[in-house]
Amino acid sequence: MTKRNLCILGSTGSIGQSTLDVVRRHPDRFEIEALSANSSVELIVKQCLEFKPKTVVLVSTEHAELLKESLNSLNLNNILVLSGEQALIDIASSSTVDTVMAAIVGASGLMPTLSAVRAGKRVLLANKEALVTSGEIFIDAVKESGAELLPIDSEHNAIFQCLPSLEQSRLGDCQLESAGVSKILLTGSGGPFRELSLEELESVTPEQACAHPNWDMGKKISVDSATMMNKGLEFIEAKWLFNLTEDDIQVVLHPQSTIHSMVQYKDGSVLAQMGNPDMRTPIAHALSFPERIESGVEPFDFFNTPSFDFQAPDFKKYPNLKLAIDACKLGQGACTALNAANEVSVDAFLNKQIKFTQIAEINETSMKKFVSDKVVEINDVIEIDQKARQFALSLISEGQIASVDIQ
Repeated sequence: MTKRNLCILGSTGSIGQSTLDVVRRHPDRFEIEALSANSSVELIVKQCLEFKPKTVVLVSTEHAELLKESLNSLNLNNILVLSGEQALIDIASSSTVDTVMAAIVGASGLMPTLSAVRAGKRVLLANKEALVTSGEIFIDAVKESGAELLPIDSEHNAIFQCLPSLEQSRLGDCQLESAGVSKILLTGSGGPFRELSLEELESVTPEQACAHPNWDMGKKISVDSATMMNKGLEFIEAKWLFNLTEDDIQVVLHPQSTIHSMVQYKDGSVLAQMGNPDMRTPIAHALSFPERIESGVEPFDFFNTPSFDFQAPDFKKYPNLKLAIDACKLGQGACTALNAANEVSVDAFLNKQIKFTQIAEINETSMKKFVSDKVVEINDVIEIDQKARQFALSLISEGQIASVDIQ
């Protein structure tokens, strides 16, 4: 059996750690070539001790120096330590790597993920923002290079598993109508505030927003789940992954998070992918595709699981979801600006600078500001991203937050 040589972008985050847990179970199948993080020295030292990567990148130069000192003290000075954003791009496209786990949260993961795609790697896409911010540019790069794209988000991985094999082989250029598909059903839990009133949402805290009822995730993604922006970003990602129109996708609230998404066919059939809410399942699926390997996830227990509930989303309670669907219809400039503003507003909420309900207000105002900006090449994406961030920051610092107006 030929081992796969992995580069894990974002190895200290929740997806990165889950990936390493699956790898740990299959030392005969996977070799860790490169790891990366922003500044988590202590954790990545532990990962180096166990997995012995050839290269490690920390974006922070200061922390990279601390990592070098730590590795030297442990006689691991044969591990090459690099720093900076260009180093991320370099390891993602390295000739010694054949598989890249793209798990850097946010728009900062775009360029290294795109680098892996352009180099024709097997790309395990956990960074939804790469497709949200660059859409057609990203998919065109996949087609041009022949890269193999496999989705890691539990929802998109579920959809992928429910598609015919021909459509699985041509992500970005799927022909779902000819395959008999009538609709994609994108499920979401509704987050921790599903039962709260609009008035109660005004006073929720970052700690409450980060306490997801089903999933163990990082802070940013947890807040996105609470606002349902996460589902909105997944809506945009699904459009590009599966070559859909906005009308082909329906968001369904499913509080139990055991049905991860569904594909509805013209003959009345609905195929659903189910399992316990654990990211090791989609990670193991993508790592070993088309084979199946043990992931460490407990088998689904049908006799002790809660009954399934399904609801339509309330856009008054989840204005960020509506914003993302609108952005998907409005075009790439709107999607890029919305994602950038959301990263800024979520960070401000986590730092208790704004209310939970003001996240949507900042996002809407920022999206409208840049909705007509054209995106032709990747530099346009970077420019809109930067401008939208600055604009959102100015709204926060000057208190110029418009009231949200979503019908």
